[in-house]
Amino acid sequence: MIRLAWRRSASRNSRVEPARLLAAAFLGADGPQQNSGCHVRCFRQILHPPSERSPRHHLPQPACYLSSSVFMSMASGGTSSTSPHKHTNRLAEERSPYLLQHAHNPVDWYPWGQDAFDKAKNEDKPIFLSVGYSTCHWCHVMERESFEDEEIGKILSDNFVCIKVDREERPDVDKVYMTFVQATSGGGGWPMSVWLTPDLRPFIGGTYFPPTDHARRPGLKTVLKRIIEQWKNNRPALESSGERILEALKKGTAVAANPGESPPPATEVADRCFQQLAHSYEEEYGGFRDAPKFPTPVNLMFLMSYWSVNRSTSEGVEALQMALHTLRMMALGGIHDHVAQGFHRYSTDSSWHVPHFEKMLYDQAQLAVAYVTASQVSGEQLFADVAKDILLYVSRDLSDKVNQLQPLCVLMCLFGWLHGDQMSSLGHQGAKIRLAAAPVPCSTMLSFPCRYCFSKPSLTSKNLIYPFKSGGFYSAEDADSVPASGGPEKREGAFCVWTASDVRELLPDVVEGATGAATQADIFMHHYGVKELGNVAPEQDPHGELQGQNVLIVRYSVELTAARFGISMDKANKLLASARTKMAKVRESRPRPHLDTKMLASWNGLMLSAYAGVGAVLGDKALLERAVRAGNFLKEHLWDAERQTVLRSCYRGDEMEVTQISPPISGFLDDYAFVICGLLDLYEATLQTEWLQWAEELQLRQDALFWDDQGGGYFCSDPGDATVLLQLKEDQDGAEPSANSVSASNLLRLSHYSGRREWLQRSQQLLAAFSDRLTRVPIALPEMVQALMAQHYTLQQIVICGQRDAPDTASLLAAVNSLFLPHKVLMHIDGDADGFLRQRLPVLSSMSQQGGVATAYVCQDFTCSLPVTDPQELRRLLLDGTTERRAE
Repeated sequence: MIRLAWRRSASRNSRVEPARLLAAAFLGADGPQQNSGCHVRCFRQILHPPSERSPRHHLPQPACYLSSSVFMSMASGGTSSTSPHKHTNRLAEERSPYLLQHAHNPVDWYPWGQDAFDKAKNEDKPIFLSVGYSTCHWCHVMERESFEDEEIGKILSDNFVCIKVDREERPDVDKVYMTFVQATSGGGGWPMSVWLTPDLRPFIGGTYFPPTDHARRPGLKTVLKRIIEQWKNNRPALESSGERILEALKKGTAVAANPGESPPPATEVADRCFQQLAHSYEEEYGGFRDAPKFPTPVNLMFLMSYWSVNRSTSEGVEALQMALHTLRMMALGGIHDHVAQGFHRYSTDSSWHVPHFEKMLYDQAQLAVAYVTASQVSGEQLFADVAKDILLYVSRDLSDKVNQLQPLCVLMCLFGWLHGDQMSSLGHQGAKIRLAAAPVPCSTMLSFPCRYCFSKPSLTSKNLIYPFKSGGFYSAEDADSVPASGGPEKREGAFCVWTASDVRELLPDVVEGATGAATQADIFMHHYGVKELGNVAPEQDPHGELQGQNVLIVRYSVELTAARFGISMDKANKLLASARTKMAKVRESRPRPHLDTKMLASWNGLMLSAYAGVGAVLGDKALLERAVRAGNFLKEHLWDAERQTVLRSCYRGDEMEVTQISPPISGFLDDYAFVICGLLDLYEATLQTEWLQWAEELQLRQDALFWDDQGGGYFCSDPGDATVLLQLKEDQDGAEPSANSVSASNLLRLSHYSGRREWLQRSQQLLAAFSDRLTRVPIALPEMVQALMAQHYTLQQIVICGQRDAPDTASLLAAVNSLFLPHKVLMHIDGDADGFLRQRLPVLSSMSQQGGVATAYVCQDFTCSLPVTDPQELRRLLLDGTTERRAE
């Protein structure tokens, strides 16, 4: 039995940085003071605790633990209820789902841009900047309470220039002002509320504000009135104070290498990173804090990489155990959606049971890679199944669908019938083609799905439409939705949870041969911990949204469940699978949570790596085909070939087409870095050199746009953008890896593929720039520590010579992909003497097939082993080579 107990131990290794507060200037000595406690709801709603944004001993505490004044950090989760369109502001012209959610507020919102800046300067008004994202619960709470309020809307519109920013569209803006909020308040989160001078300099900031004073917490009305008063009577002091803080932040956030400085010693940094993770590890359920618990794939990948070079040591064994145990407990827990696949954002308790139900694309991408890696190192089928599970969810629910007919669909649909009607036209919106046709009498209906896109048709007017997936991936699915029982108010988890009566009604059949005439419901409820009165503890449900509800969590192994009811394991597995299928169909009929259909280059790059990596390891051609479609999508919709610029985002249009805003947002560092990494992974998975070639092109553009010639490393955004006041270099691997961490690995890999030694040197310069951070708190940068380890151990080149699609080539590739080899580059050459790789690496010309069969060479600095043609021999050679390199 898997025992799931509550643990409430003190958080280790944690402290709050001193916060320099500006609240007194606005509230005065007699103003309301915030209680040092936190609204209990935030135990279920913290978006980014310290472990997400930096190590816990370094960063300010999150909302629940703040003792700072006004600036409560409440965070993410669902959507607000809709209101009549009494008001419409200029956000109605935007494409961001988050901005569109505010298009009918009685607030004169502007998007971030020159129009707003000019208005602030011309009218000499302060700017109110509100930053959030479309699946953020407390963003919508603040909207419902404050931004939909007529009185507050008038105060804001009359006295401020109000700017609304989607943090996922403009991470550069978010990072600058979040740095300010964290430095001045001791915490951060979304929604973020910051007041700026007309020249964009912040002078006060916070996160969530209630509309009116609540207990000892000042409301937004109070804060606004004090700011208006101080702007009129004490403006020089505000501007001076804000300016001093901004200058301090510029110095405090600088990341640079000293001339001639080298990266820190890799083995010492890696050992310290392991020790810091081990110190924060929670042994019973895995993970790196008691509660709330986040998946932190960057930590798990580091631990498995650390094990790969320390397999024979107790530390290496412990690192692997930490990673596998965490992944296993997450897979069994309620954070894993057992009915509809995928992972929720985080767990509110220590046992991974009650999640915050939001689902983010970047989590799915990184977790898929972590789980398939765990399958490589452990050989356990569970991990491979979970990796496929995640991608099934993404393919079904987070993949862009465009109403368009592909050519093969057109031919097929010409024979269809439309409820006795006649078909007058067919639409192919993807290529903007209309196939006008005379009305065709239809006598037969091919009711099965389209053989090209596997989807079923729907009728719009007299156009037969197939929803074909374009290849892009949506950003997120909300936590909140309207309960199936109805009502206007959305509730967190309503789409996902179950009552005991739901389960009994759906699964009433008595199971033949089961003890005690048990029903399928009895077996399912036992296995997944379903209780008659619900299985969510009151402390995890402060608002009563989950009262009487059950979050499915695996309480027993299949072996124990089968034994409990006297049935075979095979029968138990089939019964549980059948029950999940039935429950998934019920889910489909429930009101769905809000879906953020914005498609980001960076997150699509992460998901490209996931499909390529999982497809390669599992030898799944369908996943590899999906990866290629994702690569094509990025090139078609998020790459401006004329300007040689990656675009940050694209959107789903009114007719389901992929569209852009005008002018489009240029990509940031993470867009380039994550896409380049995805393309390198796609090359290794497919061996199609077009992806390698594009990766090289993008790296050259990234270098030109973001590289810091003075201090090394990359700026997060274009240093020439005067509206971004802080030029930051992200120095933490949190919910997503930092772009500098990924770039360090990209540069190293590309130097081996291209022969460009300057990229190897640039990778070393980058690591040297982060030397202080890596040395002191490597737990903040586990992804970068992996890059440092790869520099130290030197990448192996595995060269496969053979016809790309031939079975003997596939067998050698399968042997390589069966192993977790974090310090390798995989290359393929065929008979083309002028091939892409041979042009860049002349040494490859000496390598060829032996005896007319596919041949592998394992090299280090292109000093190679004897050629190998047998897959098992190649596997042994790779394992032996790993051992030898560890010994060295």
